[in-house]
Amino acid sequence: MFERISGSLLDPDALYAKNIELFHSPELRGLNLVMGFTGFADAGHVVRQITAELLDNLDSERVAVFDADQLIDYRSRRPHVSFVEDHLEDYQAPSLALYRLIDGLGRPFLFLAGFEPDLQWERFARAVVQIVESLDVNLVTWIHSIPMPVPHTRPVGVTVHGNRPELIEGISAWKPTVEVPAAVGHVLELRLADAGRNVAGYVIHVPHYLAEAEYPTAAVAGLEYLGAATSLMLPTDRLRESGRDVGRQIAEQVEASEDVQQVVAKLEARYDEKAEGTVRRSLLADENDELPDADALGAAVEAYLARENPTP
Repeated sequence: MFERISGSLLDPDALYAKNIELFHSPELRGLNLVMGFTGFADAGHVVRQITAELLDNLDSERVAVFDADQLIDYRSRRPHVSFVEDHLEDYQAPSLALYRLIDGLGRPFLFLAGFEPDLQWERFARAVVQIVESLDVNLVTWIHSIPMPVPHTRPVGVTVHGNRPELIEGISAWKPTVEVPAAVGHVLELRLADAGRNVAGYVIHVPHYLAEAEYPTAAVAGLEYLGAATSLMLPTDRLRESGRDVGRQIAEQVEASEDVQQVVAKLEARYDEKAEGTVRRSLLADENDELPDADALGAAVEAYLARENPTP
């Protein structure tokens, strides 16, 4: 048995700085945690869009900040800086931080977002597990996206993995056994599961011919899956509107090219063939696999507001 190595260089505590008052606040205990890291297979820029949507639209406060100098290789992933006539400005320093956000119904949750670390993955994983245990996080969910041979004319697919069967069974459209390049999110999922923490990962499927472009429809799907899993109301309005604009642009491009039409038609036929007879469960469905109607959703919102703001 090897003695555990410790010290300032290997201590996970030295990887991040805490907002002491907020970190130790009772209101942060038992929350759900959402994670998204840019830099790995972010097809359709899904993680980048989700991060911007959450941080731009929800009340936020930083709980902890990770030390980029210890985690990023600047020479392989150089930050940008603006040269303006005769001087420099707007240096875009890489950021990786843990935030406390408030959803659309006033419910707090945690959000770990920023660049995917280039270095010290295991130490970073120990730091995240340490934070999860310190805050007694209820459920950790994380998201990323990959290019897939699927058409944009069909519902956005997802593959779910983790140790929460009720969030996985009947959801995944693609259930392979395959060896893939690892991301730091994969390592975190493994280490969190080893620590006995609840964790689920969502892989959003983006049409391969749109993987390099910004595809808001896939980001909306990602927010919906995350929101359903964590019982949070996450913002999607701006992305939905952008998705409609992008959808019109894609339709125009497809209409203008017979070759593209043939490619899309083949993908549709393949998708429909594989989807035939497959029944996928929705995370929004009840125990009878029935989706709630507008009245039921409204009643649920009113009940929540009544609990949070009782009449004196």
